[in-house]
Amino acid sequence: MSASPAPPWSGPLLDVLLRGALVVVLTLFCYRVSRPFIDLLLWSLILAVTLYPLHCRLLARLGNRNGRAATLIVLVGIAVLLIPTYLLGASLAESVQNAVTALKSGAVHMPPPAASVADWPLVGERLHALWQQAAVDLDGLAQQLTPKVRENALGILGTIAGMGAALMIFIGALIIAGIIMAFGAEGHRSSRRIANRIVGAHQGERFVVLCTATIRAVALGVIGIAFIQMLLVGIAFVVMGIPGAGLLALAILLLGIMQVPVTVITVPVIAFVIVTQGANMATIVFAVYTLLAGLSDNVLKPLLLARGLEVPMPVVLIGALGGMVANGIIGLFIGPVVLAVAYRLFWEWVGDGKAVSESSGGG
Repeated sequence: MSASPAPPWSGPLLDVLLRGALVVVLTLFCYRVSRPFIDLLLWSLILAVTLYPLHCRLLARLGNRNGRAATLIVLVGIAVLLIPTYLLGASLAESVQNAVTALKSGAVHMPPPAASVADWPLVGERLHALWQQAAVDLDGLAQQLTPKVRENALGILGTIAGMGAALMIFIGALIIAGIIMAFGAEGHRSSRRIANRIVGAHQGERFVVLCTATIRAVALGVIGIAFIQMLLVGIAFVVMGIPGAGLLALAILLLGIMQVPVTVITVPVIAFVIVTQGANMATIVFAVYTLLAGLSDNVLKPLLLARGLEVPMPVVLIGALGGMVANGIIGLFIGPVVLAVAYRLFWEWVGDGKAVSESSGGG
């Protein structure tokens, strides 16, 4: 008696399909659960990779206590973030209060504009008329602008609230990064095992080093560029005697790290200098220099982002810019890593194909 044939829906193929479907469902469910925390975890990983060399240097001085070194880095990082933010907020609040008090008391007197202001391109005539009105009737101009200020008040408050939330997320990421650094050796072994599983045992360590170096190069390039901008613009602010020049320079450093254009600070400061000191040679030179210093990151990024990497600079630059456009600030780090790994994988594949063809031809 012959055995009955197996039904068409059974067999190894069905087992493979069911396992694949379960893996897909499990992956989607895990993504849905962890989606609210993905940015936080990515920031934590980026900070941990960037700060881990500093953590290793502190270990020897702190008795090889990973927890102490990580805690010290986290506390210093939080202080560096919160102290300038508090001083900047207090200075802005005091400046606004003083300006409101001066306007109410009538102690503010704006000099009339020079006739040459009307000849400025694009905005000359409109700026001259507004400036003239402020010089003649400042109270009337303030009352005229009050409704527009009220209309934009909610947007300004929303922006400030968003910046505060981003600061809190960054502090949370820094705390998690400290925990990751405290277990840095175990984390490196785990990342190496994952890379070995994905790209093979002979290439896993190399790609772990590539990803680590790319993240550090981008992070240090961003922080270095922000620090250079702070120095260039801050010197000009001090020379011109801008009130709160030090706090404004710290704000430029924070904006540069967050990849926010520093023109949001430099342009109002330039306008303040021209309004208070008039349009002369010194203020024009200050305006041109400050604008160029604020835009210097466009020149410095191609020079600093790919230093010490096996990947060409255009690959890192395209990854940084494209990642930032696609995913915001965090894409500035993810984009170069993805493109760098893809670049190396592509050329490894090309090299393997070339080696196979050469060995075939030689036989």
